[in-house]
Amino acid sequence: MTKKSNKELCISYLEKYAEKDLEAMETMFSDDIILRDWKIRVIGKKDALDETRKNFKNAHSIEIDVLATYENQNTVAAELKIIVDGTEELFVVDVITFNSAGQISSIRAYKGRGDD
Repeated sequence: MTKKSNKELCISYLEKYAEKDLEAMETMFSDDIILRDWKIRVIGKKDALDETRKNFKNAHSIEIDVLATYENQNTVAAELKIIVDGTEELFVVDVITFNSAGQISSIRAYKGRGDD
């Protein structure tokens, strides 16, 4: 079986996130993951899963449209259009870093705007 590229791992993570699949998050996150966005910063798998669980609980539905990706050796930046509950539209860049085992070691999310 061929090892997935970091871009493929990133897309898989985003698909599982949109499905609100917390079990998948648990396997994808490294033990020492750092999760940071414009509101929070947490370190460690337990706290990252707790934050993710809160996000899932607060959203009835999550749609993620990947607008573009940029990849280097161990990091993928993904430009995203996220629609929460069919009405709230967010433009976000997720910068996702992977460890040598293919697990996510950090997610840094930056909020943007929908215009060019």
